[in-house]
Amino acid sequence: MDNNDILIRLRYALDIKNTDMVEIFKLGGIEVTKEEVLKILTKSKDSYDDNADNDGDFAETEENKKVNNSMLESFLNGFIIFKRGKQEPKPGQPDTPAMSSKNNESVNNILLKKLKIALSLTSEDMLDILKEAGVIITKGELSAILRKEGHKNYKQCGDKYARNFLKGLALKYRDY
Repeated sequence: MDNNDILIRLRYALDIKNTDMVEIFKLGGIEVTKEEVLKILTKSKDSYDDNADNDGDFAETEENKKVNNSMLESFLNGFIIFKRGKQEPKPGQPDTPAMSSKNNESVNNILLKKLKIALSLTSEDMLDILKEAGVIITKGELSAILRKEGHKNYKQCGDKYARNFLKGLALKYRDY
C-alpha cells in the first residue's frame, strides 16, 4: 500500500472533502492546490495490490502526484490540528513536531499512531475498529505497534493491519 493509497482510503473512510484536504495539508505545513489534491487522490495502475477493489478507472501516471513519507506525515500532523485544534508548544519545544518516519516500513505505525491521536481513540476503540474489519489482535500486539521505533517491544505494522484499520474506520464512520 503506497502513501497515495493511504490518503485515498483515509479520505473515503472519514468522508473528507477536497477543500478540507487542502486545509489539512496547509495545517501540516504544505501548500497544495485543489487540483494537486485531485492528482494525489487519483488511483494509478501500480497502486492496486492483491485484494484492492478493481473498478477499471485507472488513470495515467502523468496525472498522478506521488506522496512521499514526509508529505504523508505532514498531512497526518495537519489532520491532528484539524480535528483537535492547534496546541501551543511548551517552552523549549520546537514549533513543529519532528518527522518520525525514518524508513518506508514505519509508515503504517505512524499512520495508526497519528489517527489514534487525531480521532481521540482509545486502544479499546482501535481494537473494536480492527474487529469490525475482521481482524482480531490482542491489546499487547496493538501496544507493540504503537510503541516508538527502537523500543525493545516495538513491532512493525504490516499493510494488512493498516488496510483493515482504514476499512474499519470506513465501516464505523460511513453509515453502512
